[in-house]
Amino acid sequence: MVSFTYVIKDKLGIHARPGLLLVQEAGKLTSNITINKGAKSGDAKRMFCVMNLAVKQGDQITVQVEGENEAADAEVMKNFLEHNL
Repeated sequence: MVSFTYVIKDKLGIHARPGLLLVQEAGKLTSNITINKGAKSGDAKRMFCVMNLAVKQGDQITVQVEGENEAADAEVMKNFLEHNL
């Protein structure tokens, strides 16, 4: 398993539009991707799970990637977050 942390910079946090883009990006990958915020966690491939985390600007999330291509998939997710959130 590969994991990394990221601090959300978007002034609106993970709201509907970037949340959908995040779910779509995660859906393209073969690894299981989980986003953790505090005590909450959610499957990054499911919109309801992502929105339920209620991630705001300045919140730190931990992204866990597990699967055959976990290193490459983690880089894809890291790049997505840096360019979109």
